[in-house]
Amino acid sequence: MLRHYITKGGKTMRCGYTTGSCAAGAAIGAARMLLTGTPVDTVALDTPKGIRLTLELLNAEIGAGRARCAVQKDSGDDPDITNGILVYAQAEKIDRGVEIDGGEGVGRVTKEGLDQPVGAAAINSTPRRMIAEGVADVCRELGYDGGIRITVSIPDGQALAKKTFNPRIGIVGGISVIGTTGIVEPMSNAALVDTIRLELSVLSAGGAKGVLLCPGNYGETFAKESLGLSMQKQVSVSNFIGDGIEAAVGYGFQRILLVGHIGKLVKLGIGLHNTHSAYGDGRMETLIACALECGGEIELLREILNCVTTDAALEAIDRAGLLSPVMATLGRRIQACLERKVPVGTEIGFICFTNAEPWKGVLVQSENADRLAEEWKA
Repeated sequence: MLRHYITKGGKTMRCGYTTGSCAAGAAIGAARMLLTGTPVDTVALDTPKGIRLTLELLNAEIGAGRARCAVQKDSGDDPDITNGILVYAQAEKIDRGVEIDGGEGVGRVTKEGLDQPVGAAAINSTPRRMIAEGVADVCRELGYDGGIRITVSIPDGQALAKKTFNPRIGIVGGISVIGTTGIVEPMSNAALVDTIRLELSVLSAGGAKGVLLCPGNYGETFAKESLGLSMQKQVSVSNFIGDGIEAAVGYGFQRILLVGHIGKLVKLGIGLHNTHSAYGDGRMETLIACALECGGEIELLREILNCVTTDAALEAIDRAGLLSPVMATLGRRIQACLERKVPVGTEIGFICFTNAEPWKGVLVQSENADRLAEEWKA
């Protein structure tokens, strides 16, 4: 069990490790057993986060030309449906290199715009790199000059996938092997909202009457680097846009500016105030409604429905010559949603952007956005 803790909102919570770390640990163990012919009980894994894991290997098997073992997922105090699953890796010798594929319970990519190309196993870039580097290290250590094929499988993956958004976004047949840091940091909703309220309380106590809200790192980076805004009166609200606005109103803020990526703000277009995927998606449905209102043809609406990302949908809308009116329609929906959250006398506005070319920059903003933004000009 990983004994690494973080504190959020005054609560101490235990971290866990990702499915990517499980796959990498199992792959390293399977490769070592394949090359030595000896069972292995544990492996050490250095995660991108800088935390070293010691992972127990389960269900070890060594057969003719192959070796297989599993690592059990530990999500720590994060409420993750994958907690406790077994992630297997099988190692087989090949001529050269490290090949990585997915087996039972690992999804396959069927739509463009995801981390891996269409047809590939849904094993994301960071886990692939961790597997490749870990297996290569084993080969060098044991003086093996050939290659190894790693097949990752998750026996419970196909059943679990039905509880995720994977089928909707174009990953079929199982779950994804993911994780950019190798470590799972607990996402306690109550603790995160408490943190947001605490930061707003501190700003309010300091006399601030305006607050800049950003849902995540993308928003903060864009506000600072592209808009030139100061971060001194800024609060990160993550997916809790509605809670952040309500707390800002409660602490007496009179001016609120929201800066966020279209992937999150588009959900405001159908009234979703919590933009986490666990509470619903609706991104494409919102864009379809906006496109329909602007006279979009049925072919365009179907194309949007099949898009995986909002940036892919922007491309389809732009090709149809409707990007400007659709963004204007979306903007009216977002502003209406925001204004319903604040009382008369509190001014609220937004700036919605994308980082994708060729539309990189502001896609749509409220009429009062430039005037509100002056308060945060660095």
